[in-house]
Amino acid sequence: MPNREPGTARELHRRARSLAKGPWSLEITQAEACWSWASLRVLTLDVDASQTFSTGEEEMLVLPLAGSCVLSYGKDRQALDGRPSVFDGPTDFAYVPPGSTVTVTSEGGGRFALPGARASRRLPFRYQGALCTPVELRGAGSCSRQVVNYCMPGLFEADRLIACEVLTPAGNWSSYPPHKHDERRPDETELEEIYYFELAEGPSGEHGFAYQRLYGTPERPIELLAEVRSGDVVLIPHGYHGPSMAPPGYDLYYLNVMAGPGERAWLVTDDPDHSWVRATWVDQPVDPRLAATGAGKTKTESASTR
Repeated sequence: MPNREPGTARELHRRARSLAKGPWSLEITQAEACWSWASLRVLTLDVDASQTFSTGEEEMLVLPLAGSCVLSYGKDRQALDGRPSVFDGPTDFAYVPPGSTVTVTSEGGGRFALPGARASRRLPFRYQGALCTPVELRGAGSCSRQVVNYCMPGLFEADRLIACEVLTPAGNWSSYPPHKHDERRPDETELEEIYYFELAEGPSGEHGFAYQRLYGTPERPIELLAEVRSGDVVLIPHGYHGPSMAPPGYDLYYLNVMAGPGERAWLVTDDPDHSWVRATWVDQPVDPRLAATGAGKTKTESASTR
């Protein structure tokens, strides 16, 4: 296991294309992240291309970001319909247990995220359709966001892996109030976390940007304010993280991957200096850009932070 955590801005914020290795357009292993549990890979396939890989000691999801594919797992084949882009709604996905060999084939080409976590149990291979994944509208006003709960405790079984995605409309803030999950106690779980970002383009193909904040406590200092762009990654080894800020004109997407040594639960603690903000949401409506397309979605209580 690593004996140190990422701490410098360069270690915490990894630029797009800086982590390309072999078949992966992005590969964050536990060794690369200088921690023990969470990982993320992004596989980019050309038209009629395929890639075979082994999960080793990790459980993984195969989660289409753009495009569709077919998984070959032993004697079984599973099609994933996918989606045109991360801004076109939730996708179907598959869970692959540790100790597996999988081939991903894409007739039309595409990009596929593989969130992973070191696991000790070997659960069965499973498929989940897009309509079966719970979608929540969280916050209100300029803190409105949409959360797709692909692999969350109590909703989808895994050994250690936790994964969800968040869509933040242009001009809004998410992962707010800032919160942390770096201690094992009754109201908090210890989880490493990866943020993978994409931004919608402007009307003429302009490339957007956003900002991600991370800061520590006096006992465990850490500091980052990063300008992020499509394909960038931010690592959260500990500390308060948030807000994730989408500037006007550019919708923000991020995939969260979490895992840790204790109970598989997502329990977080707000920065007490900012938790009062939740009370201001009570009388505010959800951003209509989300509510207008909210069929089948639920609005959660203001205690949610993601």
